[in-house]
Amino acid sequence: MNLLIVDDHKLFREGMRYVLEAGLKEDLAGNEVLSIYEATDGATALQCASLNPQLDLVLLDLSLPDASGLDVLIKITQTFPILPVVILSASQEGRDIRKCLDLGAMGFIPKDSSSSAVINAIRLVLTGNIYVPPALLLNQMDSQINEGTTSGVLTGRQLDVMQLIASGHSNKDIARALNLAETTVKMHVTHIMRALEVSNRTQAVVKAEKLGLVTINE
Repeated sequence: MNLLIVDDHKLFREGMRYVLEAGLKEDLAGNEVLSIYEATDGATALQCASLNPQLDLVLLDLSLPDASGLDVLIKITQTFPILPVVILSASQEGRDIRKCLDLGAMGFIPKDSSSSAVINAIRLVLTGNIYVPPALLLNQMDSQINEGTTSGVLTGRQLDVMQLIASGHSNKDIARALNLAETTVKMHVTHIMRALEVSNRTQAVVKAEKLGLVTINE
């Protein structure tokens, strides 16, 4: 397993390395080893990703000395589209989470998270899912339901997927319509189900229509 930590604070990188080495050792199969790379800025992160195509995941701080973490996120997702990026941030603002997910992040981990939460988030992302702290997601949904909408808990792309689900399209049809890999569509569907707190596509359509997220054509 190959991970890259991008953060300009040495103490944080050392702490994260310790958490990863202790928490992920049981996930290694056979003779597999855990290799952890480190970068202190965006340029080094991009160089490391180029030199190590075997990377499985990037943990990216939003505050870097040479560039905005969001700019680095965009560059990584554009240059290495199948490499998942998880954001590490002191922020717990819903708008920051939505922005990162809209730009292609596969997860958002607040820096005050417990070590077990960090490990569980990484495991979730490595299996193709999106991670958002449950408490933050629920807080978003509660406030947005009070305002009459929960559109903020879904990214723009997930709203596109949700509309196609409501129109009766299969994952394969959605992948073709949005020019996405079918595995990516499955990932979006998983996040939609979790965000809407439903267990199947029919329930998702019903709830999404009630919340004004989709329009069902009669």
